[in-house]
Amino acid sequence: MATKKHTKPSISKASNAPKRILVDTSVVIDGRISENFLDRGVEVLIPRVVVQELEHQANLGRSTGRQGLDELARLREMSRSKRISLAFVGEVAEEVDIRNSYIGRIDAIIRDLAGKYKATLVTSDKTQATVAQVYGIPLIYYEPLVPKEKEQLLIEEYFDDKTMSVHLKEGVEPYAKRGEPGEWKMVKVGGKKISSEEIAEIVDELVEEAKRKRGFIEIDKRGCTVIQLGPYRIVITQFPFSDSTEITAVRPIKSLTLKDYNISEKLKKRLEKRAEGILVVGPPGAGKSTFAQALAQFYAQMGKTVKTMEHPRDLQVPREITQYAPLDGSMKNTGDILLLVRPDYTIYDEVRKPQDFLIFEDLRLAGVGMIGVTHAAAPIDAIQRFVGKVELGVIPQVVDTLIFIEKGKIGTVYTLNMNVRVPTGMTEQDLARPIVEVKNFDSGALEYEIYTYGEEVVVIPVREVAAKQKREFEKISEGLSNRILSYVPSARIENVGKSVNVFVPQREMKRIIGRAGKTVSGIEREFGVTINVLPLSPASGIPTKTGRKQIHMDLGRHNADQYVKIYANDEYLFTAVADSDGVVSIKRRTKNGKKLLKALESGKKLRYEVVI
Repeated sequence: MATKKHTKPSISKASNAPKRILVDTSVVIDGRISENFLDRGVEVLIPRVVVQELEHQANLGRSTGRQGLDELARLREMSRSKRISLAFVGEVAEEVDIRNSYIGRIDAIIRDLAGKYKATLVTSDKTQATVAQVYGIPLIYYEPLVPKEKEQLLIEEYFDDKTMSVHLKEGVEPYAKRGEPGEWKMVKVGGKKISSEEIAEIVDELVEEAKRKRGFIEIDKRGCTVIQLGPYRIVITQFPFSDSTEITAVRPIKSLTLKDYNISEKLKKRLEKRAEGILVVGPPGAGKSTFAQALAQFYAQMGKTVKTMEHPRDLQVPREITQYAPLDGSMKNTGDILLLVRPDYTIYDEVRKPQDFLIFEDLRLAGVGMIGVTHAAAPIDAIQRFVGKVELGVIPQVVDTLIFIEKGKIGTVYTLNMNVRVPTGMTEQDLARPIVEVKNFDSGALEYEIYTYGEEVVVIPVREVAAKQKREFEKISEGLSNRILSYVPSARIENVGKSVNVFVPQREMKRIIGRAGKTVSGIEREFGVTINVLPLSPASGIPTKTGRKQIHMDLGRHNADQYVKIYANDEYLFTAVADSDGVVSIKRRTKNGKKLLKALESGKKLRYEVVI
């Protein structure tokens, strides 16, 4: 254990040799009574509330409780050998007094007893001593014991440069998780099973260190203590919460900046100018918090005001970034304070519980840039966790960018936006509805659609739907093509979801449509598809308009927002995206624009294929 530096007591309003002293909890814990009043003929009064408070602390697994009870046992032995006179005074406190000891209720009871028994109060609690002087109570005040600074904690012996976490359990050989993000291995590190005495010594040291400036205790409940000690997040569990004492210590093994992730210039610009609702997603141990730390540093260096919301506060961020814990046990209260502070960006670590999503939404809609860290095995899983907790139409305003971290690196990046149209796979225009579109940031490809269907919210993987429709179409394509070509041999057939576009020369449209649409309706019923009969331009398969700066190709509204491949005869030119009116616009001076002009000037026939 740490060596302790003792200081001489200061005596106020008491004789140099008091005959009766009454002690408080602080001097019982640090052993000052047995050390300083032995064989001095002093009557020592122990308030019963002190015994009760020490018992309460011991039941919570705190070393201070055990140390205090050990000191009382020593005083009892001294009393039996007539080396001191010992008596227990006062009544047992109510449970509410014990719970409210941090607001001074127990201290007040102790001061009242000192006055009642005309005893000198002995304490090493500065506040207690000051209040006692205010009331004119004779007292002896000892400066608190100052443990010697340690170069290394006992638990640090199990860590090396590649260790992310250490796992100690009474009666089990210590384990450590070592490696790199995504490639962790559990290895034995102790060489022998850890004893109850050894693990108790480590617990006592951790609690003692946490009470100093080096760290703080985040959670302290019966059977469970969570400590943040420098870079270490430490969870201590004891009976009755766990079957035996266990310590889990976790720390980040790397501190990275955004440059270390080799992000593209395109993504960097989005983070700088557009992204204000960011989700950092990945499985446990993937490196999400490390990336969030890099983002925090990135925004701080841009001159932005950055705060964090954490429980526990374990992000390793620059000193200028303030880390907030739950205020009065509630992150909602913390969020209310942040609305007053108005930071530019807030890192919300561990967005997990339903209330976390609501707090994230509230701060984001209030104009605070939010970066949420959440566990998910796949990117879309994180978005689905917002569904049902946040209104569907609000999701793209709350989360506009999703970054998936995998094995310590940036994987898929998604962007979210809202659009009103017919969902992929549906054909009737009256089925149009608001849709949350989830697009791949790098390619721009639409990958998921989120919308309401009846009373349910559905998440549709667009690529899977398109692939399924393509497979279904391929089953009937040969027979369908033969039937259509039997009416119009020059027809061109394209599959778009469950619809089939049939391009025919204007003069032959009546032949495929039939009187009152009977011909095309009969083909639709036979093959179970919807057929759109469209005119085929004689000069070009695509209606084209050449402007002064751009070339516009009208593919029709049925191709709105679709990715299409453009061909000149059978020569592939490029892939483009149609706008909401189904028009593809290409700048004349670009590489693709020059290809297109050359094809038009040479009289080649343009055609397109929808990218499935």
